[in-house]
Amino acid sequence: MNCPVAPPGRCPDARGWVDMHARSTTIQAQTSSIDAGIAYMRDDLMPELESIDGYVGISLLVDRESGRCIITAAYETEDAMRAAADKASQLRNRAAETFGGNVEKIEEWEIGVLHRDHQSADGCCVRATWIKVPPDQADRAIEFYKTSVLPSLEDLEGFCSSSLLIDRSSGRGVSSTTFDSRDAMERNREQAKELRNTRTRELGADVVDVGEFELALAHLRVPEMA
Repeated sequence: MNCPVAPPGRCPDARGWVDMHARSTTIQAQTSSIDAGIAYMRDDLMPELESIDGYVGISLLVDRESGRCIITAAYETEDAMRAAADKASQLRNRAAETFGGNVEKIEEWEIGVLHRDHQSADGCCVRATWIKVPPDQADRAIEFYKTSVLPSLEDLEGFCSSSLLIDRSSGRGVSSTTFDSRDAMERNREQAKELRNTRTRELGADVVDVGEFELALAHLRVPEMA
């Protein structure tokens, strides 16, 4: 689905324009508890989320070496995300307990861009890049990602999908690119680094952090937004 005339973060579906938002939770887990945490999210947490109005899916990124785990839940609108805050807090705390760790960070985002070449499958991995731009440059960052970053990412070996989440109030953003396998992600690492350095320089963005993760869960019903 291509939406060249859509306002940033908005894309048409059968009900008209949708304004997608997401809340991400970073948990510092015990590495020995990661498999138990994944099972809990799949078998217990996800069914509970399905009952929340406006909920459209969840993903879980896992770094088994460091214990860093990132849960991202997506919603149809910012209002739906806000209305789900209390329930999300309860589920978040239970997830942290199951992972044997602590909630380190909670962030809320607008989904500015989402592009899929194909659906993810078992064995997929994700490279996430956190950036910072001046807050008044958020729209430019979204457009730049669509026109300049995505075409280059699609050339990387094993490309599956990519997204840009952004917080307009702070200028923070995170680009997450999914690859078909860890081997593919490792082989394209240097090419991706060169691309990252070039494109962030062109955009005038600062790279805050880069991480590589296993895509442990991917159940997102977010429409194409690119």
